[in-house]
Amino acid sequence: MEPVRKIIHIDMDAFYASVEQRDNPELRGKPVAVGGSRQRGVVAAASYEARKFGVRSAMPSVTASRKCPGLIFIKPRFDAYRQVSEQIQSIFHEYTDLVEPLSLDEAFLDVTFHKKGKPSATLIAREIKQRIKDEVNLTASAGVSCNKFLAKIASDYRKPDGIFVIPPEEAEAFVEKLEIDKFFGVGKVTASRFHEMGIHFGRDLKKLERTELIRSFGKAGSYYYDIARGIDNRPVNPNRERKSIGGERTFSQDLYDAQELKHELEIIAEIVWNRVKKKQAMGKTITLKVKYADFEQITRSHTFSGNVIGMEQLYRTGVDLLPYYEAAQKGVRLLGLTLSNLTLPGEGTPVQLTLEF
Repeated sequence: MEPVRKIIHIDMDAFYASVEQRDNPELRGKPVAVGGSRQRGVVAAASYEARKFGVRSAMPSVTASRKCPGLIFIKPRFDAYRQVSEQIQSIFHEYTDLVEPLSLDEAFLDVTFHKKGKPSATLIAREIKQRIKDEVNLTASAGVSCNKFLAKIASDYRKPDGIFVIPPEEAEAFVEKLEIDKFFGVGKVTASRFHEMGIHFGRDLKKLERTELIRSFGKAGSYYYDIARGIDNRPVNPNRERKSIGGERTFSQDLYDAQELKHELEIIAEIVWNRVKKKQAMGKTITLKVKYADFEQITRSHTFSGNVIGMEQLYRTGVDLLPYYEAAQKGVRLLGLTLSNLTLPGEGTPVQLTLEF
């Protein structure tokens, strides 16, 4: 019989904003938004002081400014955030090799079999949190349970700087009382569909048969059936595949002119291609992202039969995908390019580069 897994989810508290407050004492205790400006852009992260006013990540900066007139906008420093993230990841790896980063500021750790002599996952989580505080001067929240779904949910329960444990014997009862909107893996659209079906809590979801859920939600239906019972057999994957490499720019003024848009696309394509080369990646699908002045957002993609072979191909495809008429009518506030359908070093077999005709 396999042992019950011990999974920890570590989630840094307001990570980008906390790094800025750590590095600049004048920002401590003040409402800070990373990203955007008072008139333009989108908030990438908000400090807890800003969150008290209702400021949230992905919120338009204009809305954030209205909610919090004293909000301080800071330009992101992603190189600094990556460096801090690497420090934190190195702490994780002292306890287990089974570390699955979800982003710069959160990760799953499987400590069922670990490198330290601690008798419990809870003690390991406490020690990791303390080490992050002592060595990196930041706080983290931790969730501890028997699978990824429960550990992820648990890490939100005592934020900031908290820890919450869901023992295996309490998992099913815990999920029964959980609001469907708080289920990890259930987004706003799916939650709305559940509400329309009269499903508001885990106990409601648990009443549906697997076949009924699959019929309504496809393959995801089987996942919903299991998590309604506190079951999640997904392993912590230390070699989690990176799905895409991209970049985007938000403009200080809306762009309408085709030549200006092409110029910006060329800059973005160069940035993205440098990231692709750094990762030694290959990819077949190029996606253009456009956000108009009215905040409507569209994406257009093209998949090649072979791998994209250079920055020029990335740029030209973006140019071809750009909806010029709509851009001239509405104005563009953001452009982005992404390369996906990736192959990373060591994956698959060598491929012959081909040109599209």
